[in-house]
Amino acid sequence: MKTFSSSFLKVMVLLIIFINASCGNNQNKKEDMNKEKNYQKGTFGFDKEFLQEKDTSLVVLSNGKSSVLVSPKYQAKVFTSTAEGLEGKSFGWINYEVFDKEKDEHMNAYGGENRFWLGPEGSKYSLFFKPKTKMVYDNWKTPAAIDTEAWKVVEKSSNEVAMKMSTEIVNYAGTELHLTANRSIRILSEKEISTLLDIKLDSIQSVGFSTENSITNSGEEAWTKETGAPCIWMLDMFSPSPETVIIVPFEDKTEGKIATTDYFGEIPKDRITYKNSTIFFKADGKSRGKLGVPPNRAKDKSGSYDPKSQTLTITYYDLDKDAVYLNQEWTDTKDPYKGDAVNAYNDGPLEDGSQMGPFYEIESVSPAAFLEPGKSLQHNHSVFHFTGNKSQLDSISKKLLNVHLEDIQQVF
Repeated sequence: MKTFSSSFLKVMVLLIIFINASCGNNQNKKEDMNKEKNYQKGTFGFDKEFLQEKDTSLVVLSNGKSSVLVSPKYQAKVFTSTAEGLEGKSFGWINYEVFDKEKDEHMNAYGGENRFWLGPEGSKYSLFFKPKTKMVYDNWKTPAAIDTEAWKVVEKSSNEVAMKMSTEIVNYAGTELHLTANRSIRILSEKEISTLLDIKLDSIQSVGFSTENSITNSGEEAWTKETGAPCIWMLDMFSPSPETVIIVPFEDKTEGKIATTDYFGEIPKDRITYKNSTIFFKADGKSRGKLGVPPNRAKDKSGSYDPKSQTLTITYYDLDKDAVYLNQEWTDTKDPYKGDAVNAYNDGPLEDGSQMGPFYEIESVSPAAFLEPGKSLQHNHSVFHFTGNKSQLDSISKKLLNVHLEDIQQVF
């Protein structure tokens, strides 16, 4: 009896070891298969793997199938997002080739679905030109804190990350600005998206994230109209398509120009049109042009629609119609305190035939940060993507942008 029991125990031990080894091998095989899976370019999985190689601190925020990629190393950018998991469409534009090149002295255009910048770019209080230099491309340089320097992660969880940076910038007037920037990015649940935008998602696939951005005067001198003041500048870069259209609603019951349309030369008339209190702007990445809407004309939502992928994009941002907004144009002769609150840009070839993209952008800016030492200014900016049933997308478009998808498709 003792011999039988001893033999039985040995057999059972060996069996358990075999089962554990087998399970372990199966688990390893599954992990290896996931690692070896080749995601197609344009998918979220492809961009996630690419960016994890470039930034080991990359933060992945998730809620169900929706995910957002945030990079502390690359200036706290939201590089991209998806509504349908690793194999789903990646919504942000990423400039893959730039990552392995030498640093550019003017700007390192890594891309990014949402990036934090500081303004003004131009005017006599510009942050991009040294004092007394001519405002031409050769002298244009993006401040390092928003171009090449990493941001510090302050706090993170599965659905939110907070980062910060501190810097000193001398503006075109010679004022040294000491500032600290804080940025918090949070992925939103379907319920939060529905509540925030007052819409019904039903069977629509969606992803949305909010960004809270602030700058603090960390110096000893106040930022005034005499010294010049910075502003927060949010830029969202997306991939274009031949039929994509940017939609910028505007107030029609007020006076003054609707939009500035000659930032980079006048936008051709066959690429922009005004209809029913809305600006429609081609976003095909084939012709360089930029528009800007002043605060009294702007509204707090803009968007775009790509009928090919049936993707409706909405941006939602803070807007203060009574505040002072900065002029960003490359000139020191215009009023520096009369600028736009909302911008849209379509990339295209330069005169020499070269092109950074193609991509298109939707942008918002904060008012001028006239701040006493220790005081802060905050600017919130959220991005949403919706895909799926066209009739349901149409309802969302009508609700948020006051335009039907059919009208968008027929405008050009």
